[in-house]
Amino acid sequence: MPVAHFHLVDGAYTAEQRHMLLTEASRCYSEVLDSPIDRVRVFIVCYAPDDVAVVGTVVADGAPPAPYFTAIVLAGRPAAQRRELASRLTDVVVDVLDTPRSLVRGQVVEVDPANWAIAGTAAAAIRADEIASRASH
Repeated sequence: MPVAHFHLVDGAYTAEQRHMLLTEASRCYSEVLDSPIDRVRVFIVCYAPDDVAVVGTVVADGAPPAPYFTAIVLAGRPAAQRRELASRLTDVVVDVLDTPRSLVRGQVVEVDPANWAIAGTAAAAIRADEIASRASH
């Protein structure tokens, strides 16, 4: 279920950096959530420099290309785990994209398992045992 989107300014990072971001974020997500890596999906969404503003200035006009991420998890994950995920994904962005920490923004979004589909079936049904186990801790 773990899915992450990294919103980046097109052309601000090399292909090598984007590749490393995808692989490092996947590994990080798997470790923090203790989830098999084959469940992890990580995407990069690119925006033209004319389509992003930071501190009230368009990137094409000189604003820094400040990365933003969204990490999606099934509801029921402990708050400490969600905080660690946000912190560690920020670390990945800072290290891989050589971005000042102060420019990185991100959020962890909880999704009700009844509203998340895996192969067309609600996660609430497919992952019922895992969800119940997390709820009991």
